[in-house]
Amino acid sequence: MEPHGPGRLEEVRVAVGELSAVEPELLRFAWEAVTAGGTDAGSRLEIDWRPARQTCAQCGEVPVHETGGWLRVCPRCGAPLRIEGGTELDILQVSFTPDGEGEDGSAPAEGVS
Repeated sequence: MEPHGPGRLEEVRVAVGELSAVEPELLRFAWEAVTAGGTDAGSRLEIDWRPARQTCAQCGEVPVHETGGWLRVCPRCGAPLRIEGGTELDILQVSFTPDGEGEDGSAPAEGVS
């Protein structure tokens, strides 16, 4: 935020992958604890959940699995499965209001990291 000067954080949007070892509700709880009582209190954390997919080289994508329930072989043909995606942990968008702006109803500024 330093390049944009002082202001108030409005919203941060992050991508969290199923295999990133980050629990969305715990991340949200931590966000609220860190921002509470400061200038960014009340800012929002939006989490864009990114599931992992299992694919079979012979059959294609395997039907949805249960959370935490990963198959090692394809239930259709028995071939080994490959896991794709789900490792994201990225800041997608940051919205903030610079000091002295927004009091008249103007929209917050946005930045993407």
